[in-house]
This record gives sequence, C-alpha cells and structure tokens, in this order.
Amino acid sequence: MSNLIILLIVGYILYKVFRSYARFTEYSQKTFKNFSISKESLQKSDLGLFVALVAKLAKADGKVDALEAQLVGIMFDDISAVFPEPEKTKDILKQIFDEEKDRSDNLEDVAQALGQVVKRDKAKQQQFMGFLIQLAFIDGEVSQNEDDILQTIAQAFEFDPDAYHAIFEQFEKMMKNINPKANIADAYKLLGVTESDDMSVIKKAYRKLIRKYHPDIIKSQNKGEDYMKEATAKTQEINQAYEMIKSSIK
Repeated sequence: MSNLIILLIVGYILYKVFRSYARFTEYSQKTFKNFSISKESLQKSDLGLFVALVAKLAKADGKVDALEAQLVGIMFDDISAVFPEPEKTKDILKQIFDEEKDRSDNLEDVAQALGQVVKRDKAKQQQFMGFLIQLAFIDGEVSQNEDDILQTIAQAFEFDPDAYHAIFEQFEKMMKNINPKANIADAYKLLGVTESDDMSVIKKAYRKLIRKYHPDIIKSQNKGEDYMKEATAKTQEINQAYEMIKSSIK
C-alpha cells in the first residue's frame, strides 16, 4: 500500500462524520479577530493546545516522519490563516510544536486543558479527535504508543467511546479499500511536472493540487456530498502520483 495515499482519507471521513465546518470556521475567525499574537497567548488558546497534542502524537514513535510532516505542515498553514498575523502565528506554532514533541511529562495536563476548553463543544471535540486519529493512521497503522496517546486525549475530552471507535473503524475500513494504480508517466502528467523538474518544483505542484482538492480541519468547502466523493478520488490520484515520483527519484 502507498503510505502517502492515506492523506486522501481525511477529507471524506471528516466530512461524513462531522458536519460543522462552517460553524467552526466562523467561530474561529470571530474569536481570533482581535487576538494579540504572542507565544504565551497561543499556548493557552484551544488551537495552540491542539498543536501541542499533535506534536506529542507525531513524535510518539520516536520521530516525525515525512508523511506526518506533510500533514502537520498543512495544519500549520490552515490554523495560522485564522489569526490576524498568519506568518508570525505560524512561526510561534512551530516553536510550540518543536518544544512539545520532545515532552512526554505533560501529555495529560495539556489534554485536560484542551478538554476543558472544548468540554461543551462536541463538534470541536470530534474535529480535533478526527484529525488526531487521521495523523496516527497516516503511516498505515496505529502503533501502541500512538494508541495510548489517543486514549489519554479521548479520556481527557470525555469523548464518547462509541464515537471514537466509529471514527477509528472508518479509517481502518477505508484503508483496506484503497487500491493504488498508476504508472510513472501518468504521475508526472497528473502533477503537471516533468522528469527534469527538481523535487522542490514537484513538491510545490503537489501541495497546490492537494490544497485544491483536500478539505481540511479549519476551512469549510461548503460543497455537497457528490463533490466530496469526487474530490476524495482526485486526492487519491494526486497522493499516489507524488509517492511514485518520490520513490523513483530516490
């Protein structure tokens, strides 16, 4: 199975399971419209606490691998975009991520702090847990360390066990149904690049296409289910093409 192709799952699953993107986006923009950007203020915000948890999960197996880094990079872009100073915000969020990924002593404290913030907002709980479960699955399987961290966070959120297992099982089920197929020539054509392009050009083309078709945790596409299915299929093709090109260059 192509590992990077797991990225396609997030859009369709989060859309099917969680229907409140527009409300969450509106809430975030209103909340942070006059937000004073500093490391301290971001660390205490719900999205800053969320980044800290993402960091701990991403480093659960000892390192943040390339697949996790790709998804985290998209997350930084999307979260920072709802704050008044996106670039400054992104830099601080990266600092928080880098510090928190190397700490295991405060997992419960951070999870409890975010759990209190989202205690009465089930939609945000689901969005956060959905993203975290997706991150754990991105390399093809969930390790014991990742599972332990997810369980700790779910307990701190007082997250409905049935809802947790439903999300988890949908990722497992969709992974089993993925059957990548393409050839290298098709891969270059799909990304709109050539064999003479270097990896930086290819990566830029890939990220542009992913952002076009990949619904994320913050932004609402405000599209119907038929569009989401089409976007999911397209994302699968894009991820597969990128993986194939990367493997052929190594």
